[in-house]
Amino acid sequence: MEAFLTFRKKLFHNYLFGSTLAVLGVGGVFIFFTLTLSITEFYYMGIILLSSFISMALIEYRAFSKDIKPISQVFEHDQKDLASLKLAFGKLHLFPIMTFRRIMGPHLFGLSIPAVLLSILFIRYNLLHIPYIYIFFAVIGAVLVAGMHAIIEFFLTIKAIQPLLSEMAAISKKQYNKSLSQEGKLVMSIKRKFQLSFLYITVFPILLFGLATQVKLDILAESAQNYWSWAFFIILLGLVFAYFGAKLLFLDVHQPIVQLQESMKKIQQGHLTMTQDLYSDEFAGLVNGFNHMVQAIKDRDEQKQLMFESFLESLSAVLDARDPYTAGHSTRVTAYALAIGKQYGLSENNLSLLKKSAILHDIGKIGIPDGILLKDGKLTDDEFAKIKKHPEIGAYIIKQVQGFSEMDLVIEGVMYHHERYDGLGYPMGLAFDAIPLFGRIIAVADAFDAMTSDRPYRTGMSFDKALGIIEEGKGVQWDPVFSRLFIDLMREGVFEEKPVSHAQFQEYIEHIN
Repeated sequence: MEAFLTFRKKLFHNYLFGSTLAVLGVGGVFIFFTLTLSITEFYYMGIILLSSFISMALIEYRAFSKDIKPISQVFEHDQKDLASLKLAFGKLHLFPIMTFRRIMGPHLFGLSIPAVLLSILFIRYNLLHIPYIYIFFAVIGAVLVAGMHAIIEFFLTIKAIQPLLSEMAAISKKQYNKSLSQEGKLVMSIKRKFQLSFLYITVFPILLFGLATQVKLDILAESAQNYWSWAFFIILLGLVFAYFGAKLLFLDVHQPIVQLQESMKKIQQGHLTMTQDLYSDEFAGLVNGFNHMVQAIKDRDEQKQLMFESFLESLSAVLDARDPYTAGHSTRVTAYALAIGKQYGLSENNLSLLKKSAILHDIGKIGIPDGILLKDGKLTDDEFAKIKKHPEIGAYIIKQVQGFSEMDLVIEGVMYHHERYDGLGYPMGLAFDAIPLFGRIIAVADAFDAMTSDRPYRTGMSFDKALGIIEEGKGVQWDPVFSRLFIDLMREGVFEEKPVSHAQFQEYIEHIN
């Protein structure tokens, strides 16, 4: 409701400004500086203008209330109806044209008709001493001034509706997850805007000056020098009006260009953000096309992401097929690692990268001979030395993947998930925060699943026993922060049993999200 009240206040301020500039600033100057009136006649002329203004205000307010009603009704309730939102959104795009029509209709006739009738009455009773032909000139002048006022209000209203359009689009997205857009629908073309601007900003002031000159010459009893002093002031006033009108036209065209340029810069920086659809001319189609392009890029990237993740899961499945005793290990480690990352506050992008890294953390075991990988008994020192090569083998395999810009972060989890916090791990012997973030997270998840999984030569530990070992080893073997987070999550019951299947894995991912 606050946005709507601000909108109405802005319209009121615009109306006062436009009226002052066009009606009083231009029209008033032409009347009072062109006609030669006595003090008493100035007084009667003031009465005519004031009475006409009151008539105009009443008639125009009624028309304004009718035009704004579909918009105001939307903001009377906290829960906005989607159909009403769409209707109001469309009406708001039409509001600048409706404003133009109000000024050329109720505004013009509400002012002119009472002014003409009162002027005829005052002349008839000798209260004003001007020829009747001047009333005809005044009507023509009123049309010209109204047109100048209307074009100012038109451009000011275009600016005024934009914050409310943004507010309505945000409400629709929040309450209904629907985007409000004109879908490129043309309300008024740029060509028509330029035509109207040329007519009302350039031609009308010239016509008004010509009309005033005709009246001035008819009554001129002064020297040519006095005439040119008057003419210079009127021309200057017309130039000021033309400059201001041209500036409004420039801003109307300049804003969407700048907006699209800024949006394109964001895309170049990797931020696929749609731009606001605030326009009703050809820029509406351009913005709509731009947003469709952004959405198409998003859809393509999501498809590539799904295909890539499917590829990674396939690689993990290959490893599971080689070693049936560790089948599902990568899936469980991924679920545990994501739970830690989510609790730690990683961004959505980093969680996605962590997922890829965890799925592939043991992919290097593909390069380990079956005789070592599938051995039932205890490994010899030489065999264990070969097993310890699997992080480096895995990192080498993943480095061969092309077309993924953030693969270095994925490699970190694969390469360093067997490093120890005290520096006694492998393959590099890194310690403390020198161990990359993903390596420290996956190390906790990997150790827990290894301890709780069955092997041919032993039965897996209970959750409580494994958590006790991690509790004792935090700050020594494992990062104390991630160890603590994982222990707390497990004791809160986030994982009451192992997520061994793909379906269970998805359930747990949805649960922690």
